[in-house]
Amino acid sequence: MKILKWILGIVVVLALLFYFVGLPVLRQQTKKISPEKTAHYEENALTLSVTYSSPSKKGRTIFGELVPYGAVWRTGANEPTRFTTATSLSIGGQTLPAGDYSLWTIPGKEQWTVIFNSDIADWGVTLLSGGRDTTRKPESDALQMIVPVEQLPGVVENFDISFAEDASGKRVLLQLSWDKTRVSVPLN
Repeated sequence: MKILKWILGIVVVLALLFYFVGLPVLRQQTKKISPEKTAHYEENALTLSVTYSSPSKKGRTIFGELVPYGAVWRTGANEPTRFTTATSLSIGGQTLPAGDYSLWTIPGKEQWTVIFNSDIADWGVTLLSGGRDTTRKPESDALQMIVPVEQLPGVVENFDISFAEDASGKRVLLQLSWDKTRVSVPLN
């Protein structure tokens, strides 16, 4: 019985060490490879921001290989991408209340599903799956929208999220670009 308590104590200490020391070191190291970036938009009573980690292409085939088609992607590297809006938005005829959301996507060749989720997961993928399985909770999805894929003439080396205005200047677009692919989510 004493040995079992001793072993359990060691396991608890190791788990706490990993959580409080190992994970912060892992985050710091991965952000050297995929640096954290933030995009802001503030105009016409809209205050938006998105914080994400920006991996590089590094000669790899991104969509369909590194990021599989038809599977949920945490949309960047490291922690899930965080989208913040100070006011309610209309996205594809649906309302997204003011607040903080994790941003997930399901890439496809012709279109992507963009998901705003009210749960902001700690890491975004399970370590035991080697990063293949996400920690997204579908029951916490606040909004999903399907958007078309735009093929770019040149390569975007680092994953980029930005805000732009559409041609009419009446809508803000949340744009996700990497490799030769861009998707734009219209925000009203």
